Amino acid sequence: MSAFQADSQQLILALSKGRIFDDTLPLLEAAGITVTENPETSRKLILPTNDPNVRVLIVRATDVPTYVQHGAADFGVAGKDVLMEHGGEGLYQPIDLRIAECRMSVAVRNGFDYETAVRQGARLRVATKFVETARAHFAKKGVHVDLIKLYGSMELAPLVGLSDAIVDVVSTGGTLRANDLKEVEAIMDISSRLIVNQAALKMKRERLQPIIEAFERASKK
Repeated sequence: MSAFQADSQQLILALSKGRIFDDTLPLLEAAGITVTENPETSRKLILPTNDPNVRVLIVRATDVPTYVQHGAADFGVAGKDVLMEHGGEGLYQPIDLRIAECRMSVAVRNGFDYETAVRQGARLRVATKFVETARAHFAKKGVHVDLIKLYGSMELAPLVGLSDAIVDVVSTGGTLRANDLKEVEAIMDISSRLIVNQAALKMKRERLQPIIEAFERASKK
């Protein structure tokens, strides 16, 4: 544990850049906290706020639960998709913040006969970075899948014959349409959750609880 983590007054929030960071700013402001540097223009990975006892770690979205689980951050904001892959061990998840909303879906290239391909007992090649979610989804359907783990540019996989389908998060569907793909099945709705390190919740409750309550009030508006 670093020196500033050991300070009972110091709070560390883990966020990813992009939509989650942008959607979390109004919640922080509701708690009286303003991030004073923009992660899109700053090279810093630890950003200051107007509260000298609150700092923001900028990490990859998939790493947010890990930083919070191991106490490198006291709390964070992570998507349901990321939490399902992580497993949620060691995390208190008090609030669905209803930000960064999207859905987890199956998509194929236009012209691909998905209905025939997912008949019970069939075999399908699926590219995704959400392997646990994809495995559980197709197991329920009785479909055998060969899962291909990718970390980005998922839409390429069906186009170049690497997979028959992809499982990925979809917001507007614009990227799928631009790449001649179509959404054929929605698996679940996705939103982002506040996550808190369980030890921090006990040791820093006096500092954390007002922020949790402010987030909860703001997320209901």
